[in-house]
Amino acid sequence: MDMLWSGWGDPAKATPLPGTVTGLLHDLLGVKPREAAPLALEELTVPDPGLPPAAHRALADALGGEEHVRTDPETRVRHTRGKSTPDLLRIRAGELDDIPAAVLLPASHDEVVAVLRACAEHRLPLVPFGGGTSVVGGLAPERRGPFVALDLRRMDALLDLDPVSRTATLQPGLRAPRAEALLAEHGFTLGHFPQSFEWATIGGFAATRSSGQASAGYGRFDEMVLSLTLATPEGTLDTGRAPRSAAGPDLRQLILGSEGAFGVITSVTVRIRPVPETRVYEGWRFASFDEGATALRRLAQDGPRPTVLRLSDETETLVGLAQPDAIGSGGLQSAGCTAVAGYEGTAEDTAHRRERAAAVLRECGGIPLGEEPGERWAHGRYSAPYLRDSLLDAGAFAETLETATFWSRIPGLYTAVRDALTATLTEAGTPPLVMCHISHVYENGASLYFTVVSAQGEDPVAHWTRAKHAANEAILAAGGTISHHHGVGTDHRDWYVREAGPLGIDALRAVKKRLDPAGLLNPGVLLPAD
Repeated sequence: MDMLWSGWGDPAKATPLPGTVTGLLHDLLGVKPREAAPLALEELTVPDPGLPPAAHRALADALGGEEHVRTDPETRVRHTRGKSTPDLLRIRAGELDDIPAAVLLPASHDEVVAVLRACAEHRLPLVPFGGGTSVVGGLAPERRGPFVALDLRRMDALLDLDPVSRTATLQPGLRAPRAEALLAEHGFTLGHFPQSFEWATIGGFAATRSSGQASAGYGRFDEMVLSLTLATPEGTLDTGRAPRSAAGPDLRQLILGSEGAFGVITSVTVRIRPVPETRVYEGWRFASFDEGATALRRLAQDGPRPTVLRLSDETETLVGLAQPDAIGSGGLQSAGCTAVAGYEGTAEDTAHRRERAAAVLRECGGIPLGEEPGERWAHGRYSAPYLRDSLLDAGAFAETLETATFWSRIPGLYTAVRDALTATLTEAGTPPLVMCHISHVYENGASLYFTVVSAQGEDPVAHWTRAKHAANEAILAAGGTISHHHGVGTDHRDWYVREAGPLGIDALRAVKKRLDPAGLLNPGVLLPAD
């Protein structure tokens, strides 16, 4: 099944906002109903593919047949851009300037290499495409003329499982739910559950340094990867012969987060863990965000660390966004901040860690709320993107951004980004509701994930572009990283260039020049196009 072309996920799971919420949006933010419905798929004016005949033939030969070179309008529309709010607003308005000329469907590593060589021969830019869930412009390259999308859905197998070493080798087009199902047949789990879990792919997780909601227990995806195979126009790069090595710099880390700019990931070997015997999630209440953050820091630094650990600020708690599937079910929530702690493992270990963590949380001012808030969060953990689309349908604008920094800088970063978003959007005539949560913790720091809701105004994309730029400036000034887990894409690229510094960017350019001499792989994503 394909994702909804003009929104997120399965259309059957999208539900309109309750009347209480639409009324609140009107009273609080001045949100007005949309004057016209978005265009339907059949109403879009889709440009001709513009793929040169010689290139088309070469691609068909590389893929073993014409049926694997798709140029029909619907397939191309479904591979246009990603799923950020600006992406959706533009495609709903019929803007298709970023539509690929063709969608290619390889079935093997060798076919990917052959496609890359054909693209190099015909000077045809190429964008790797997994689940299509990018929210940072990772699927909208900067180029002149036609380009192609390389959809990896046919490369969706579990290639190998080593129960002794607890490793699994997976193909890049394997969606996360199917990967979990295949591993579960052998009694294992990857433990990687980002909000995009239902649609994102293994290759996408590696290409963007994804971080799942259970990262406190299982780690980030880049920590799970033991080896990779990368197809490039210049050949194949294999990395990782052992779980750890002192044989020079780790080339895995060069590929992880490269977002298709250096090559196409065609297999990933990852660490796996036994399926947990039990999973328990519970809620806690803190008087303030600072108090809750201190509690999370205590657990992250001194333990015991839960598998899931997150904290919503006062505003996010107040409107109920800590539990997206419960929005509108009970009015505004009570004051303070809601935290969720989750424990996975054997029944004995889970009970022991939960008891010890509860003592720390109480010592830091936490009030236990029982399992109901935690279980409700777990039930609705993938609902937020659907809620975003419902807000768009109701005439509101909703978008997110995230960052991370060291614990000592969290308060300043939180305030700086919130103030930048509020000031910029208020000046534009669309005063926002700005919410935030901590969803990933480390011994030395944590992430901050902001959600912004406002009226759409006359030009919502322009309003958001200015606000996002202001927030990005605030992030760098306050010592944060420009992206914690969404990647760089084109949206963050100019700030990533400043974060990495001139020498760092020159080093990455040299790598790209060696692996992709013509600069055809995802041009303008991660690094400025030549």
